[in-house]
Amino acid sequence: MCVREINPKETARASAFELWMKAPNPMVTFFKTYDVMPLIKVSKNRGMKFNMLLDFCIGKAAASVKEFYLLPVGNKLMQYDKLAVNTIVANKDGEVSSCDIAYTDSLEKFNADYLKYTTAVHNTCIDHDLSEKYMVIGTSAIVNVELDGAVGMNSGIFNNPFMIWGKYRIDGDKALLSISFQFHHTQMDGAHAGKFLKNLQKEIEKMGEEISV
Repeated sequence: MCVREINPKETARASAFELWMKAPNPMVTFFKTYDVMPLIKVSKNRGMKFNMLLDFCIGKAAASVKEFYLLPVGNKLMQYDKLAVNTIVANKDGEVSSCDIAYTDSLEKFNADYLKYTTAVHNTCIDHDLSEKYMVIGTSAIVNVELDGAVGMNSGIFNNPFMIWGKYRIDGDKALLSISFQFHHTQMDGAHAGKFLKNLQKEIEKMGEEISV
């Protein structure tokens, strides 16, 4: 089983489903600034892409929050058993394409998949889409400008959680990166989103600790 429709009334999201599925704007956005210097050091020491490392930490932080495995799709509530992280790729035609990377708790496997599929997407200009089988966390990195925050659109179609960040800024021995996290209120409450954002901070710090051992 990868994905199935479930009865919202049989879940902890029953009241949220009733409250937010027909709301004109059910999306909530949080902002948090992280010190990503640990990821910069890992990137330099191991020759890995910074964006890949952050995507991996996002997947790992989300994996322990059960609400991430639910998603409102249309007028239904879907249950997933796998997560993926999406990244936007600059393709060979100078445009952008979309690439989903299946989350795994192996950094080496995630890195290999990231390089394989982002390269293919760059060369072919064809999106790599896993959304039918995976609950996908969207991301967009605007790396040529520092952002204080960004709010995604509420289309009523794309309800997936979404993260946006810009260029980090160096502040002494820290590298500060502001990240926005948008989520559908049917999927999770603020406390669940807060847990995820706290998890992400821990995963960033942990990666730095592991590489220094």
